[in-house]
Amino acid sequence: MIGKFASALTRALLVALLMATPALVLSNVSTDAIHIVVLFSLFAGILVFIEYLSTYPSIVEFRYAAPFNRLRFLALFLCVLTLSVIARGQYEPNALTSFLRSLGIVVGDWIDFPYSPVRLMVIMLPDNASDALILSVRTASGMAYLISMVTLTIFFFYVRILGWPARNGAFNVWVNLPLFDPTAGGDVLPRLQRDGRLNIALGFLMPFLIPAVVQMMSDLVNPIYLDDPMTLIWTISAWAFIPASLIMRGMAMGRVAEMIDENRRRAYAAAQAMQTV
Repeated sequence: MIGKFASALTRALLVALLMATPALVLSNVSTDAIHIVVLFSLFAGILVFIEYLSTYPSIVEFRYAAPFNRLRFLALFLCVLTLSVIARGQYEPNALTSFLRSLGIVVGDWIDFPYSPVRLMVIMLPDNASDALILSVRTASGMAYLISMVTLTIFFFYVRILGWPARNGAFNVWVNLPLFDPTAGGDVLPRLQRDGRLNIALGFLMPFLIPAVVQMMSDLVNPIYLDDPMTLIWTISAWAFIPASLIMRGMAMGRVAEMIDENRRRAYAAAQAMQTV
């Protein structure tokens, strides 16, 4: 019980630190923004603490299939921290901020080709956007997209090369997929395969669709202003992290479907062998 409490508390503190990272790194955050950040940090920390303190998960998927959630958290944390450091460099430059900004500029320029996600993010900006804002959005988008691609590559290595999640021992589908209802109807295997493909497709399309939808709706509602560093950090982080998280979930569900299919084939083969004997 003590170990579970310490583990849940550690995860809650890390999530709260993630939410507070931009406010801790940036030096020009208003008092109202700090109050909002503290509120969201407490809420996120309490939610994670309750989730991991309970015996059975209710929201968090693949809780007992490391390192799925660890990779997602690390990717989001690195994205938020990197963009926060780059934004801080506009007011208090140093060697680290200059290096990350230069790297982001190189990656952003490399990915900024016609119809690319980074190009669509830049096009999403209003017509009167300054050159400095365009450069900031391109740099942040490039860094966030790079982090998401590296995360997907690492998870693909775990799934296809290291045999995740079978290498961690027994895998309980219903505990690790609390949001998946096995009684919704139909065979579980094709439903897992369908949901996995749907998540991967949505993950690939979202970086292209989000800027297009925002640009189309800018005539109806107030557009998102990315001049504020906090807004820029969280907008770009969500734009890069949510699609990567969906692709990871799709890959994971596809892998679970493969494991179920393999177990069924072995069971059928064993049953046929027993019948022939």
